[in-house]
Amino acid sequence: MVYKMKLAEITEIRLDGNLSGPRELAFSKLHGNGNDFVLVDEHARELVPETLKSSFAMHYCNRNFGIGGDGIIFFSDSIHADVKMRLFQPDGSEAEMCGNGIRCLAKYAWDGGYVDRCFEVETLAGIVPVKVRDIEGNFWARADMGVPCFDREGIPALGKGEFLAENMEGYEVSAVNTGVPHAVIFVVDLDLPISDIAPLIRHSSIFPQGANVNFVKVAGSLEIRTFERGVEAETLSCGTGAVASAAVARRRGLVEDEVFVETLGGPLIVSFQEERTYLDGPAVSVYSGKLSEGIRWDLWKDL
Repeated sequence: MVYKMKLAEITEIRLDGNLSGPRELAFSKLHGNGNDFVLVDEHARELVPETLKSSFAMHYCNRNFGIGGDGIIFFSDSIHADVKMRLFQPDGSEAEMCGNGIRCLAKYAWDGGYVDRCFEVETLAGIVPVKVRDIEGNFWARADMGVPCFDREGIPALGKGEFLAENMEGYEVSAVNTGVPHAVIFVVDLDLPISDIAPLIRHSSIFPQGANVNFVKVAGSLEIRTFERGVEAETLSCGTGAVASAAVARRRGLVEDEVFVETLGGPLIVSFQEERTYLDGPAVSVYSGKLSEGIRWDLWKDL
């Protein structure tokens, strides 16, 4: 599929009910353990029209012809919580929740004075309480990730009951929803051709909405590699994947209530209070910039 976006279409900005012509569009680049995002601040007003948000993400997540990132975060006001997060992925789909993305939003909101140390974020997966922390001078945030759903209907996955240790593509697969659906596979060695194996499970008809796929090595802590739905590639870190992997490992008696998770991009901490899960990790502001009218918005891209 070839998609073309015109300059006049994507740079419409709504001000006082009127549409104005092309203008600069400010953005910020942040990452959580290498899982990187472009954040667009729409707290004051909508900058990218609703009908173009998906296309905007498809173009500007591109690392060659756009800004580059694992997703576009639209940050805005909320009538249900302190702030609102929407995340559009490189394939144009909107994700319900993102563990690393919500910490990046927290970093931006905290630095900008939008929130206090404890606040709530509206997401498609529900209201997520977040607490800002300082660890040795570095920004960290703790997100209340709720109770993982192991029931097939809530994942969603075909069939009834829990989805634990099912044979798929020659691997023993478990599945859980930690804001988004995840498949979890325990392996002895992480040196695997993940880009070949994971898509078979990610696109399996068993998962009506698809699934992220995590390969997990238990070595006291958890070491994981994650193939992300929507990115359609392995990422350096996945927060909801870390929670999913820890939840399945705990359900199988492999870990205790505090789990150190090592992703390719760095460490995360998943903790449990009874069945409720919490995700702790860093977030870093990389740079800010502007997309000007001089940029070629009508770039062609094979999707």
